[in-house]
Amino acid sequence: MVGTAAERTRSTICAVASAPGAGERAVVRASGPLAFEAVRGLCRDADGQPLAPQGRGLHEVQVDDGVGTQPALLVWMPGPGSYTREDVAEWHLVGNPALVRAVLRRLGELGLEPAGPGEFTRRAFENGRLDLTRAEGVLALVEARNSEELRAAGSLLAGGLGGRIAALREVLEHLRALTEASLDFDQQDTGHVPLKEISAALDEARADLLEARTWERRRTPASGLARVVLAGLPNAGKSALFNRLTLEGDEHRAIESDQAGTTRDAKVGRLALPGGQEVLLVDTAGIDPLAEGVDAMAQDRRDLEWERADLLLELVESSGNQAASDNPASGPGIPRLIVMSKADLALSPHDPGGRLRVSSHTGSGLTALLAQIEIRLGLATQDDTPSRSNSGLERQLSERHRKALDQGLQELAQAQALLGEGAGLDLVAEALRGAGLALDRITGQTTPEDLLDRIFSRFCLGK
Repeated sequence: MVGTAAERTRSTICAVASAPGAGERAVVRASGPLAFEAVRGLCRDADGQPLAPQGRGLHEVQVDDGVGTQPALLVWMPGPGSYTREDVAEWHLVGNPALVRAVLRRLGELGLEPAGPGEFTRRAFENGRLDLTRAEGVLALVEARNSEELRAAGSLLAGGLGGRIAALREVLEHLRALTEASLDFDQQDTGHVPLKEISAALDEARADLLEARTWERRRTPASGLARVVLAGLPNAGKSALFNRLTLEGDEHRAIESDQAGTTRDAKVGRLALPGGQEVLLVDTAGIDPLAEGVDAMAQDRRDLEWERADLLLELVESSGNQAASDNPASGPGIPRLIVMSKADLALSPHDPGGRLRVSSHTGSGLTALLAQIEIRLGLATQDDTPSRSNSGLERQLSERHRKALDQGLQELAQAQALLGEGAGLDLVAEALRGAGLALDRITGQTTPEDLLDRIFSRFCLGK
């Protein structure tokens, strides 16, 4: 997609909006100021005359594609009541790829341009039909792989986050108006707003913002989080590390024991990384190629978790009694990070291989481990740009939202601190402005053009 927003909006675009290949039906979509002329140039009514649709509606037509005619259904949606708020036409054709190509070629002759990825939804965003969260919901809905991701995408598309942000922006604007109005009056003047009123409004705004962050966290399906899987021989310290790293409040804690083989079923918890993202941490049974019965079933479950992993953490005792395995179950293409565990029990303080050494007991090495996990998963970004790693789309979108929400909370906390310290209300107003700008990045009002390009480039043609 090239050109400025204004240039894109002035042109009339077209693309196939249905799945590629042969089928019972194919849909060709057009949007822009030439859509009406395209209908007149392409469609004939029952009397063989050029069609001039009046108002929104469905029409049975014959399409003249320049080679011959074919029957079709035309859906005419004049702006601003359409998805893009422009004139939109959809031709529902016989699903023959050659016929579809002929229609697209004819539309090109009539002055229409091929749409770029996501350009219909981008026009809906730029013309005010959707905020960016709803546009992201469209993308997430298209790419959803299971019912959980469908639910999460539907929540975005329905405006669950965008609506909360819009309400918060009104509260912040009201707060800024209060603080800026008070700047012009002494405390004795009737125009002065009591600080207690400003403080109460700040508390309300922070509570609403916390609720929005909680909603976003709950919206993201667990399947949308990266999976970091613990691997290694029995008694390598996997369960101890799992319990040390998973967030407080996780219901499933692993049993820690000196006896090997106490972990049979997989345990899953949430792990918070330094940049604020969360991933799933999975504890699995120790490697035992001779296992039988129930233990063999645990090995099968472990192999399944390894196949689903975005990153394998293989634990090896720092004492030197164990060695890193070469088990093929780790699979080609799955990143693996070898970690020397139980560092507090090791005789030598350094590993000659330069590997990470950690102690679940003392906590040593855990900060470096978390940083490495973030790097290996491609989540160590410096801005709110979604990562281009193998992580799921839902996780990328949620990371972007959470970073902006966290920034908004920081700005609100700064405003509360300044008010409590008796600082000038102009400084409080500036902090409130920063909170508003953080929220605007979520809805797209202040989102950089290059980030918008990257988001919409992930859409397929015709969306």
